Amino acid sequence: MALTITEECINCDVCEAECPNSAISEGDEIYIIDPTLCTECIGHFDSQQCVEVCPVDCIIPDPENVEDKETLLAKYERLMES
Repeated sequence: MALTITEECINCDVCEAECPNSAISEGDEIYIIDPTLCTECIGHFDSQQCVEVCPVDCIIPDPENVEDKETLLAKYERLMES
């Protein structure tokens, strides 16, 4: 499952730099996560780096982009090929 950022985001900028897939970017009002790039850090780290650094706990699983661990790992492998 990809992650998403809720409206509680305070635009602190810490999550964007932590994403190994460059899936996080500044949106119009809050940061956003591109679900086509988000692997929940599978393949890179044992935990979700953006979630660990977020001071307001506004990064949650995206119910619109449900993926299992195998799918996320396959996405990671595709991203590393390009």
